[in-house]
Amino acid sequence: MTPRRPDRPPAPPEDRAAPPKTPAPHPARDAEPQPQTPRPFRIGERAKPGTGGHDLSPPISEAIAKAPVKMDRKAFGRMKKGKLVPEARLDLHGLTQDQAHPALTRFISESYMRQMRLVLVITGKGKERDEPGPMPVPRGVLKHQVPHWLNTGALKLMVLQISEAHLKHGGTGAYYVYLRRHR
Repeated sequence: MTPRRPDRPPAPPEDRAAPPKTPAPHPARDAEPQPQTPRPFRIGERAKPGTGGHDLSPPISEAIAKAPVKMDRKAFGRMKKGKLVPEARLDLHGLTQDQAHPALTRFISESYMRQMRLVLVITGKGKERDEPGPMPVPRGVLKHQVPHWLNTGALKLMVLQISEAHLKHGGTGAYYVYLRRHR
């Protein structure tokens, strides 16, 4: 038998009793990955694309749209298309939160007692702030607060479904409120 590489010395015969060789640790390959700390932002730099805004909560319209349908699906589809006519409406334009909350509570309670099923609550879309100030404030304070008020306290027991209104009933500046049956 001729060796493949005659310039190399022959390998020593293997001893079967010798323990297997363990590879030496390689510092670059075997080290645990260290978490990357972001480089601090410097004044005058532009933010990297894709870092997102500062709004921590999703828009209220997304949260309402993702809510599960609790009412009859066929009626829900007709309501979203604007084919169901609201039996009563409440316009909260120009009211403060302190004025709007009791008015909404009274309106929903009276509508529930009168055994109405579909009512319309108009909040408006809100207006842009001239001076935003140090704290971010969402556009349309009542637009954000009304769904929260309807999902808490005594109103939660009367309300079955909340949805943004169809364009002919106010669009994103109004909500359909579908009430439970009064028993």
